[in-house]
Amino acid sequence: MGVFGYLRERAPCHLTLLDPVDVGPEEVPEVLEPLVEAGTDAVMVGGSTAHASQVEAVVAAIREVADVPVILFPNGPEGLAPNADAVLFMSLLNSRSTYYLIEAQVKGAPLVERFGLESIPTGYLIVGEWGTTVSVVGDARVIPFDRVEVIVAYALAAKHLGMKAVYLEAGSGAPEPVPPEVVRRVSGIGVFTIVGGGIRSPETARELAEAGADAIVTGTAVERDPDLAAEIVEAIKDL
Repeated sequence: MGVFGYLRERAPCHLTLLDPVDVGPEEVPEVLEPLVEAGTDAVMVGGSTAHASQVEAVVAAIREVADVPVILFPNGPEGLAPNADAVLFMSLLNSRSTYYLIEAQVKGAPLVERFGLESIPTGYLIVGEWGTTVSVVGDARVIPFDRVEVIVAYALAAKHLGMKAVYLEAGSGAPEPVPPEVVRRVSGIGVFTIVGGGIRSPETARELAEAGADAIVTGTAVERDPDLAAEIVEAIKDL
């Protein structure tokens, strides 16, 4: 079935995102154990400035705590590590830089092959407001939430390019999460829809899941308040 099949089977599912820059290997047990108990479906590892040695160390620490898939969320080839199960092989579709559209992928593809990682081709879209770390690092032309037709058009392009998933990213610490209506429209085109950024309450997570999100990602909330993140997991799993 593979990791992607596992996620589809469990949708709506919860993905815990750990940024190795903010959560070191020694902090993983304290942060992750409440989420494992609550039922998080998988752990993503990565961040805008993470490097391979940090990623590999955090993945190893996760293996000691959780028996769930570990999925890399790389900022480029430097975000790849051999001890994970899968990788979101992403193209940042609304980046101004060809590096994030295809050049990083060309550099990373041989490593994905060598490491034997399951690849999940993903169209990555940064939406909402410009100014989050990922929007700056990724040199993105951020699509405002009210330009729903543009967001849907990008998602359709990802679908017709053969990508398995579309990731709607508001950004770590975003003031607002992706609106349910945007999620509803994107999920309605028949593509696996991942939503992250600005999700700070169980109520928000539930609304997004009810709108059609197949996977909901929490990152900053995990790092700052694992117990709150566990409540978010439970809200999704109760649907």
